[in-house]
Amino acid sequence: MGSKLLCLFLASVILAYYIYSPIPEDFDEPWKVMLIAASFRTIEHLAEVAEYLGLKHYMDVLILITTVEYVTPMSDENVTVTDTEFNNITVRLYLPRKASDGLRRAVIYFHGGGWCAGQAGMKSYDHLTRWTSNMLNAVVVSVNYRLAPKYHFPIQFEDVYSVTKFFLQSSVLSQYGVDPDRVCVAGDSAGGNLAAAVAQQLLEDPEVKTKLKVQALLYPALQTLDLNLPSYQENENKPILSKSLMVRFWSEYFTSDLSLREAMISNRHVPVESSHLFQFVNWSNLLPEEMKKDHVYSSPTYGNSKLVQKYPGFLDPRAAPLLAGDAQLHKLPRTYILTCEHDVLRDDGVMYARRLQAAGIPVTHDHAKDAFHGAMMFVSFPAELAVGHRLLNRYIEWLNENL
Repeated sequence: MGSKLLCLFLASVILAYYIYSPIPEDFDEPWKVMLIAASFRTIEHLAEVAEYLGLKHYMDVLILITTVEYVTPMSDENVTVTDTEFNNITVRLYLPRKASDGLRRAVIYFHGGGWCAGQAGMKSYDHLTRWTSNMLNAVVVSVNYRLAPKYHFPIQFEDVYSVTKFFLQSSVLSQYGVDPDRVCVAGDSAGGNLAAAVAQQLLEDPEVKTKLKVQALLYPALQTLDLNLPSYQENENKPILSKSLMVRFWSEYFTSDLSLREAMISNRHVPVESSHLFQFVNWSNLLPEEMKKDHVYSSPTYGNSKLVQKYPGFLDPRAAPLLAGDAQLHKLPRTYILTCEHDVLRDDGVMYARRLQAAGIPVTHDHAKDAFHGAMMFVSFPAELAVGHRLLNRYIEWLNENL
């Protein structure tokens, strides 16, 4: 009996050690956050082991989250939900059932997941887009773009752009009773990246006559140049999205070649001939003083030009919207940006908000000081957080007022 108790005690200590991780003092429900973080960490460790043993690609294991979270399209008393195709790309379509006094608003939504995971049919995304449709009495199109590592940039961008361009046709908008003056693109994380890139590209497309009214970017990934921003340094091992995982997502978006990931993790992937682009991500000019803290800006360390010759995508504004010039930014629509303090991507969103404001774009920048990357997705059992509900409600409130 004594040996069994000792084994149980040791197992409990090991489990507690594994689950426990330092949580910032301003987090509500810290134990919930720890359990969520431990769950994600477990999946990451399993992915590392599976890849090391040659059983599965790292990202293929992460996609298991998508499989476990998947829910079939189910209509309810408020919204009709179907899976269909727009331009041969699968979308989940949400059509409100309640009567409308006129034409409806529409939101085209792009899910997150580092361009490698995620799905419109995941429980968290189904909840978000269903709630959006119901609360705004809006048509919502949630896009299932193709994913890395099977497909690399620009496939993901081309998929979401193709769906957006298809939906913005006057005949399609009319079919779904959508007001062409009240359409939004939105997305979170990698989806926020895609939404920002789509909004920019639409400005250059003479075939598209319908203009977006607003864009909503939720803790978006917006630049590949500097992967050692203050937010990357401060939040290197914070819940859900570590620096190493974000760098892996970025590199996998463009290639499975390890040389790009290794260069990115050391922040030596940009060649000297592209040095002029750093003006667009110079955090010493673009971050407010309270976010600079004790960080000291240093000149970039340049890398080998062969990488950008092989994988030019990582310097393409369609992949890194922060690299767009000021002349392009001033034509963008009214913008909502959510950033979280404890997120490696925090500074991307903050810098984009600053640049858009300087270009004369009306921007609402909500900064959640008590939140981490992906917090808005945790709004349903068993991973339900009060901060998630607060951020979701604020997002819906902004759309209701501005779309």
